[in-house]
Amino acid sequence: MDIGGSGIKGCPVDLEKGQLIGERLRIETPQPSLPDPVYDVVGRIVDHFGWTGRVGVTFPGVMKHGVAHTAANVEKSWIGTDVDAGLDRLIPGTVETLNDADAAGIAEMRYGAGRDRAGVVLMLTFGTGIGSALFVDGNLVPNTEFGHIQVDGEDGERRASAAAREREELSYPDWARRVDRYLDVLEAGLWPDLIIVGGGVSKKAHKWVPLLSTRTPVVPAQLQNDAGIVGAALAAHERGDH
Repeated sequence: MDIGGSGIKGCPVDLEKGQLIGERLRIETPQPSLPDPVYDVVGRIVDHFGWTGRVGVTFPGVMKHGVAHTAANVEKSWIGTDVDAGLDRLIPGTVETLNDADAAGIAEMRYGAGRDRAGVVLMLTFGTGIGSALFVDGNLVPNTEFGHIQVDGEDGERRASAAAREREELSYPDWARRVDRYLDVLEAGLWPDLIIVGGGVSKKAHKWVPLLSTRTPVVPAQLQNDAGIVGAALAAHERGDH
């Protein structure tokens, strides 16, 4: 399951291949995006697939021990909410929650563009905001929030997210210049060896990734916008075994 600011998506996952099994189901995120209505949508999607096993659920914010500590693109009432407990009341089986970009990164590192890559790998998801996942020799540094680094006096995601491109009706070349500036600031502090770009806009990577002038190689996510769902399922499986 992948909870986003605009949509909530879910699907069973084949963990041998890192692929969705059948068609995913997407339902618009309730507005306002309060916890109980969002829980209800998650429960509806799980029921749709008749699923009774472990469930991985991503959340667009910092997650520690099942509790949300930030909520940049959903209602602020999520902050301090025990998301694990709220979902456990609705969904059969055991729920594992984690940050949405961390989930996408886990999937790309296991099955996609980051597979077998050592060094510092940065995953960025461009959507309603900008999510980030940082890996050092394949190990996740959880809950990075690089979408909120300051770029020319404002949050990087405010100017360089996919939502900003749509909101301001920017062409891909104009938006790529903003992404370039955002990546320049990130590179100055992190010096990554590889940057993976994901989110829905990764489907059209050919329109903007070649326009970037970063020092670091930038590649599109191979799992594209399914990475969050795949990573959530993988986390639920592996953490459950642990």
